[in-house]
Amino acid sequence: MRILVVEDDPVLSDGLKVGLELSGATVERVGLCADARAALAANRFDAVVLDLMLPDGSGLEILRDLRAARDPTPVLLLTALDETTDKVRGLDAGADDYLGKPFDLDELAARVRAIARRGQGRAAPMLAAAGLVLDPATLSATVDGRAVALSRREFAVLSALMERPGVIRSKSEIEERLYGWQEEVESNTVEVHVHNLRAKVGREAIETVRGLGYRVRSAP
Repeated sequence: MRILVVEDDPVLSDGLKVGLELSGATVERVGLCADARAALAANRFDAVVLDLMLPDGSGLEILRDLRAARDPTPVLLLTALDETTDKVRGLDAGADDYLGKPFDLDELAARVRAIARRGQGRAAPMLAAAGLVLDPATLSATVDGRAVALSRREFAVLSALMERPGVIRSKSEIEERLYGWQEEVESNTVEVHVHNLRAKVGREAIETVRGLGYRVRSAP
């Protein structure tokens, strides 16, 4: 899961990055409206955590611009303004959820997972296909009921594939889950993670489609 955090307080931004990454997300951070617009224009995110009060404008305008462009990216508003009228304005502008400061990091991570899940058209919190079950809340995995230990990045790769069983995901799509937009991408990272995953969950679980990418079987 790739998350954009738009927050100008460096201490809070650091805390959000650490907390969401512990939940298995890849986190990008910006502190200005202008930088947020640039990031959203150039990248695809599974969800946005958006502060309303930013040094160069209002996060609410970013949200309105997203929705005016018919961009469905899930957005959780994060603000010290906790009055009912502020919540109503944010939700009516197209926000998917709203959390006032101060907040609990575990609750925020759960809310982000929930809006991202709805954005993918999923109701169930678990990802399941071909005997594999992933729990994004605990970063745990089972294969035919047997627990399997996965690294954070292995979990991210397998999650990307299992969100749409049977659908081919390109190498670049998977890389988006592993790296931030300012990070250098290692050329064979996806191949290495797929190799390691096959050793843990079974070679038949992940299919290579030559020249296109990878997919998880949609049926046993």
